[in-house]
Amino acid sequence: MTSSTPHPGPGSPRTPERSPFFDNAKFLLIVLVALGHSWEQVFTPHTHGLRALHNLVYGFHMPAFILLSGYFSRSFTGRPDQIRRLLTGVLAPYLIFETLYSLVYHWLRGGELAITPTSPTYLCWFLIALFVWRLTTPIWNAVRHPVAISVVVSLAAGTTVIGEDLALPRVLIFLPWFVLGLRLRPEHFARLRTRTARRVAVPVFAGALVLAYRLSPAPSDDWLSMDVGNGALHVSPVRYLLLRLALFAVSALLVASFLALVPGRRMWYTAFGAVTLYPYLLHGLLLRVVEHYGFFRVVRETGLAGQLVLSALVVAVIALLSTRPVRALARPLVEPRMPRRLVPAPQAPAVVAAPAAEREKSLVP
Repeated sequence: MTSSTPHPGPGSPRTPERSPFFDNAKFLLIVLVALGHSWEQVFTPHTHGLRALHNLVYGFHMPAFILLSGYFSRSFTGRPDQIRRLLTGVLAPYLIFETLYSLVYHWLRGGELAITPTSPTYLCWFLIALFVWRLTTPIWNAVRHPVAISVVVSLAAGTTVIGEDLALPRVLIFLPWFVLGLRLRPEHFARLRTRTARRVAVPVFAGALVLAYRLSPAPSDDWLSMDVGNGALHVSPVRYLLLRLALFAVSALLVASFLALVPGRRMWYTAFGAVTLYPYLLHGLLLRVVEHYGFFRVVRETGLAGQLVLSALVVAVIALLSTRPVRALARPLVEPRMPRRLVPAPQAPAVVAAPAAEREKSLVP
């Protein structure tokens, strides 16, 4: 089926794994990621509405990204060709951009230059997390009740003291979303592509936004970023477990509602959804540069008008970073070619063609 063929939607027997629906979802999610990173730069004591919108977005955008990452990792079995793609498509960009972010931080903020691959900088954590999650895919495909086990692992990680190397807290706490994605099938997404689901999704988001506004500025970013446990959050283990389970339930409802509202037909941005790794890795560098030169200070001083302009600029920049000329310039960094001596190509006879889900470019995010 070519890209111009009418698409019946996820779950149809005639539908390939790759579809406008998934590319649309990926692009919209990367826009939300960039918006969230930008909004948090302009918070003031008077931005309750923006803070509420930020918290709403953070309640589902990373869970949705991770769930889709798991969905597109279902066929990973650890074959040599799969490991090679994992090394060149995830680990190599991680090492490159971890170095770049360290250099940019040193340039903008001064201090001693420290390149520490075991301590991910800013948004690089997702790359190393995806690397670890995908390596563990055969384990989750082999055990019984993998989602339940991953939830136990996640909750245990939040109630014990673990180091921050390789973003381990986030790797473990966000794990259930990846494992849940591994268990999903096209028919599960098809159930969300109904008129009834879309009608329910709208009031769900409206109610969640009202609740977020009433709770603003709570919950703290630490609850939503999932990078600390109950000790850093200053709550008892029991309270932490109850609130984490509640957050998981709310996030699941929001993820389902978001997917129900994602267009299933080709849109102007559909093609951009296949290359989300580019805007994801590049937009963080731009944010740090414009932050250094006072752009966000101007936005804070201009109030609501500045926030609206900022949001429109973020959408435009994400689209720009997804275009072919930008990708051509950034390809050596985002999709580096590894020396054959380090990562040899698979030898003949060639393996059977991978399923469409595996041929999908790494969802990062």
